Amino acid sequence: MTNMTPASPTPSAKPKPRPRPQVMRLTEAAAARITELTQRADSEIVGLRVGIKNGGCAGQSYTVEYAHEVKPTDEVVEDRGVKILVDPKAVLFLLGTEMDYKADKMQAQFIFNNPNQVSACGCGESVQLTAAKL
Repeated sequence: MTNMTPASPTPSAKPKPRPRPQVMRLTEAAAARITELTQRADSEIVGLRVGIKNGGCAGQSYTVEYAHEVKPTDEVVEDRGVKILVDPKAVLFLLGTEMDYKADKMQAQFIFNNPNQVSACGCGESVQLTAAKL
């Protein structure tokens, strides 16, 4: 008689976690401006905090402020020698965004080249965003 016992299952190897995509990237101009801002700040800051708030004629707007500490829930992005802290509520809306800095005779501002941006208002102060499709 032959042995009909099933083969013992092989121990399953734990799958490697998928690498996390970098939420945002910076242009040279944005990194240079952030470096300048952190060096000129009145108090010590660890970087800039980027997020999104509701409001404006298109529904949402980007926020940029000094970050004095890294919160446990912040998504930390280090690019070109500077640190950006992304509000966890904004991560899915900012995934794949390039942050740039432009200055001309009339204004100077950070520009967000965001693939999740559906539309923007005429004044450029507010945007409509959708969550990134993973």
